[in-house]
Amino acid sequence: MSKPKYKRVLLKLSGELFSGDKNNGLDFAAIKKVADAIKDLLDQTHIQLAIVNGGGNLFRGRNLHDQTFDPAQLDYVGMLGTIMNGLALQHELNSIGVPARVMSSLRVDQACEPFIRLRAIRHLERGYVIILAGGTGSPFFTTDSAAALKAAEINANIVLKATNVDGVYDKDPHKNTDAKKFDKLTFKEALSRGLMVMDHTAYTLCQSQNIPVIVFDAGDFSNFSRIILGEHIGTLITP
Repeated sequence: MSKPKYKRVLLKLSGELFSGDKNNGLDFAAIKKVADAIKDLLDQTHIQLAIVNGGGNLFRGRNLHDQTFDPAQLDYVGMLGTIMNGLALQHELNSIGVPARVMSSLRVDQACEPFIRLRAIRHLERGYVIILAGGTGSPFFTTDSAAALKAAEINANIVLKATNVDGVYDKDPHKNTDAKKFDKLTFKEALSRGLMVMDHTAYTLCQSQNIPVIVFDAGDFSNFSRIILGEHIGTLITP
């Protein structure tokens, strides 16, 4: 077995991966495919793995344009969506023999553990996959910001951001055939070019804490282990 390039990894998953072809809601067949890919990754690399998942398959507050809605309240609804996704993924991982724990920054203690930093690190050291749900626990922050924050808190070596494109481009490759892909960028370059594949807060936190980010295509689950084993895939963003 090849030696993994990273020991402790934070994997950021889009909520859309949890809905499969349905485009919204929970598709447990799709979630099982994610769980199977994670098991394959762990079997090949034996890394310590934390996951932050989005909730856009269940609720996306920015799609509501009625100004009577309280934006903070909408964000709390979105956070609950990430917890639902996390619990579904935990179930599928446990069912195939991968010990997993959901830890939430938003307190719902009857459903999952609260996020406590040292407990999370202990879970990782014991071989558990930790699913860090509930965003940051506060409104007005994205799950990208949550991923950067949790990566810093658990001393992750890298953030892997799984998306619907195979890296960072200078323009939307789905709309522009002449879009240029970047193999490597610094956070400063990404910000100066306006390449907001992550939000400004996430970029700034990863930069200040010296945590690199790899943006890659989630459509091929084999990318998970290939990246960990050192293959250059997607776009590497460095401090």
